[in-house]
Amino acid sequence: MPRLSAQKKRVVLYAASLILDCAALILGYQLALQLREEVWLGAGGLPILTIALPVFLMCEIAQETQSVESLESRSLGMQRALTALLITALLVLALTFFLKEDSLSRVGYLVTFLSAAFFIVMGKLLENLLFKAWMGGRATATILIRDGLPVHPLPGVDCVDLDADELSAEWSQPKEIDTLSRIIAPYDRVIVACSFERRAMWAMFLKGQDVGGEILLDRDLLHGAVGIGSYADEDTLVLSQGPLSLSNRIQKRAFDLLVALGALIVLLPGLLIVAALIRLEDGGPIFFRQMRVGRGSRQFRIFKFRTMSVAGSDEDGNISTAREDPRITRIGRYLRRTSVDELPQLLNVVLGHMSIVGPRPHALGSLAGTDLFWEADRNYWIRHALKPGITGLAQVRGLRGSTQSPEALRQRVRSDLEYLSHWSLGLDFAIILRTIRVVVHENAF
Repeated sequence: MPRLSAQKKRVVLYAASLILDCAALILGYQLALQLREEVWLGAGGLPILTIALPVFLMCEIAQETQSVESLESRSLGMQRALTALLITALLVLALTFFLKEDSLSRVGYLVTFLSAAFFIVMGKLLENLLFKAWMGGRATATILIRDGLPVHPLPGVDCVDLDADELSAEWSQPKEIDTLSRIIAPYDRVIVACSFERRAMWAMFLKGQDVGGEILLDRDLLHGAVGIGSYADEDTLVLSQGPLSLSNRIQKRAFDLLVALGALIVLLPGLLIVAALIRLEDGGPIFFRQMRVGRGSRQFRIFKFRTMSVAGSDEDGNISTAREDPRITRIGRYLRRTSVDELPQLLNVVLGHMSIVGPRPHALGSLAGTDLFWEADRNYWIRHALKPGITGLAQVRGLRGSTQSPEALRQRVRSDLEYLSHWSLGLDFAIILRTIRVVVHENAF
């Protein structure tokens, strides 16, 4: 198994690539300063480097210079970086014409960008050497899971044999799902070789993961496949490709950190007061921590302000909260009705367990009527392809509180899957605004 996942290695190489490309532009400018004074290398009262560097960064992102394709193809990486540099050079030149600048040295301008192009090429050669030495020339990692079928792994492909490794794929047991999910989490592509009878359950499991998932092809039962792939001489069904691209994940994570850290700073005095009131009421702990199901069905501990007596706390979530539940403390009743008890989940967002917006995470023992959640709706596990959220589409539609019937759960799952399919930053922002309007709600008890 890889000690550092291919995903994390790619992020390191992407960062190195971006730093090397920016350093190339800076070196080109410094070389030009050896030939011309700084006063002759400016536009609009600013050094051309101050103008060019942010433009170059945006062009690199737009060109997808840092991507799997660019890592695997040295020439493509060079082409995209040089295209970004060319666009930057033309925009700087256009700006000087627009401002009617006569002071920009043509020699300094040419030396800056031609030298930068040379340094970019050198940087890409170095990057390619690092890529081959560290990742063996493969930008993505694949794992083969054998569940009863003797399929041999190709070179460079890791393999887990459930029988040989004494692992179990029992879909009624969240702990088993958590174990399998953690095994496949570091990989980009998961291929499952299983018997005909188990393919439907594997298909459901893979759809709820945040990695690309495939099973060896069954031409009679497609399981909602999104495409066809291949492994060795066999066909596979592509059942999942992850709900968000790398750029979208970066956008969502940046948005989460911006909102969560900003909210924690603004709300800190109020949070301290709430913590003191909880402590004063019965002397118990301030936070209630409970295992919840997160992205990829991997479990994590959620933070909430404690709203029940210490003796009445239900860590497994086996008992749904009733409207006049005697376990709820006086301050806890107010915190629940105003949703203030949810605010410590901002810490989960900062830690990377949760997102500001996403499907709500549930306790392992949560019931829809008399059925466990994953028993009440066969699509339940699919909702875990994204990080869980403090708020979500289901919540702003009024689907909150206890689930008294399987139908109540199915309504929430449908909203979660709709959010999964139509995610955008605009949708997240709209859900946050709608959440503010329904912070106090009749279903909170």
